[in-house]
Amino acid sequence: MAEPTVPGELRHRIRTDQPHTARIWNYWLGGKDNYPVDQEAGDRIRALHPGIGEYALADRRFLGRAVRHLVTECGIRQFLDIGTGLPSADNTHEVAQRLAPESRIVYVDNDPIVLAHAAALLTSAPEGRTDYLDEDLRNVGAIMEHAARTLDLSEPVALILLGVVIFVGDDGEAYGLVRRLLDALPPGSHLVLSHTVTRPDMPDVDAAVAFWNEHGTPKLTQRTPEAVARFFDGLELLEPGVVSCNRWRPGKTGAEPTAEVAMFGGVARKA
Repeated sequence: MAEPTVPGELRHRIRTDQPHTARIWNYWLGGKDNYPVDQEAGDRIRALHPGIGEYALADRRFLGRAVRHLVTECGIRQFLDIGTGLPSADNTHEVAQRLAPESRIVYVDNDPIVLAHAAALLTSAPEGRTDYLDEDLRNVGAIMEHAARTLDLSEPVALILLGVVIFVGDDGEAYGLVRRLLDALPPGSHLVLSHTVTRPDMPDVDAAVAFWNEHGTPKLTQRTPEAVARFFDGLELLEPGVVSCNRWRPGKTGAEPTAEVAMFGGVARKA
């Protein structure tokens, strides 16, 4: 693993003896920011569900397509990316600023290993700006107060929640957090959300999640596709709705896979 310079107060928060979702995700994406314990758990999960490594790729591609659409078709220039995970190729600011250099992005995560690598998220086109906040999803007030230092909250913002509300087990709390975040944003803002799903025809996904919740951290919660769609209630859902991430507006060249994965996502506009 590539070791960043980590302050002492942060290093003690990083557990290298227990697998962690962000590092396993990084392993599946072909990154180097993971430990043997993450690789072992990732291989065990993949043995239970051979296609699960595709979820990470599907989620990353979904992010890129969603951001490109929001910039080019919706005129969005501000992004609040909560639960961003470890830096990888085509992070939110890279995709957005490639198309609109003046774009502003605030990243939020409370994972110490992500914070240790946050410098990679803070590069920015001169015309734009990026910022990073070490904060929990549940602390909505603190997130919005900090975001307001970089973003103009009187103008539309894209709220990005990829694979993060899966860590909120209580349905009422999960839906409430998303609603509170959206309530703090003006009309014209958009929600981009993805979530692991459970379905009767995908039992191997349930087995992989059960293994993870027994051995890894943090614990995650699956929801049905219908339950995931509830996060978009009251919003104008963009076509094709809440679907497998591979099937949300795939490229017309046919180069991207469209096989269904149990990671569903959608994009919607706040009226």
